[in-house]
Amino acid sequence: MFEIQRQGHAAVLEFDHGKANEMGSEQLRSFEALPEQLGDARALISFSRRRSRRGTPIFIAGANVTERVGWSRDQVAGHVRWQRATLARVRRMPLFHIAVVNGVALGWGTEYLICCDYRIASKDATFGLPETGLGILPGAGGTSELWSLIGVPQALRLGMTGERISADEALRIGLIQEVVEDVDAGLARAHELASAVARKSPTAVAAFKQGLLDAVGRSAEDRTEVEAQAYEHCLDSGQAAIGRENFSAIRAGDEVPWGPRIPWSR
Repeated sequence: MFEIQRQGHAAVLEFDHGKANEMGSEQLRSFEALPEQLGDARALISFSRRRSRRGTPIFIAGANVTERVGWSRDQVAGHVRWQRATLARVRRMPLFHIAVVNGVALGWGTEYLICCDYRIASKDATFGLPETGLGILPGAGGTSELWSLIGVPQALRLGMTGERISADEALRIGLIQEVVEDVDAGLARAHELASAVARKSPTAVAAFKQGLLDAVGRSAEDRTEVEAQAYEHCLDSGQAAIGRENFSAIRAGDEVPWGPRIPWSR
């Protein structure tokens, strides 16, 4: 469903479907297959060049609500649970996921950012959660997880008012991390970050991400133990030894034979 291209160690996912990159059942099935499609990619870059007939740039304009016409209550509830679970799995992929947002990112488009590790937006990007004005609420993480990125007051503001915000305001509240001139500048920056990740141990990078996410919400004692286990995985997998043996090459910025990613399970 999605067009995914490999560019070096980065996988690039371009949204270009439907009327406005809306997310529905077909797209969710593609997301379920995403980890297998990415293989040994060190980074994933999500972006869109889509424009409306009037020329408005679009990242993701929301969920595909038209496909739900005639659905029962249980069908809708099950579908939204599927959305939530699918994005949660994408969030846990053992690579660096960068979103480059150009244009409209409403509802699902804003919620999608929760499953990304780093978010870059063009100056034309806009964000918002219109769901409560439709008699529902953000159900793909916007209610349960968005607060962890921007804080409770800002999450309540977006979800309860439906207010649209600019890229500069999204940067101010922490929804995104950088604002750039346009989508091409965003992609250039994303590839710069992806190249930096690709020079690191894929095992250590994946263990760092898993350890960080696993530590969220735990006690200080549990957080310390999670970090210890993640660190020891780097020792046990041999990555620390490779790092020591190739210290001069690492300092010089040369390639290091890290080998394939070695999964860590707690």
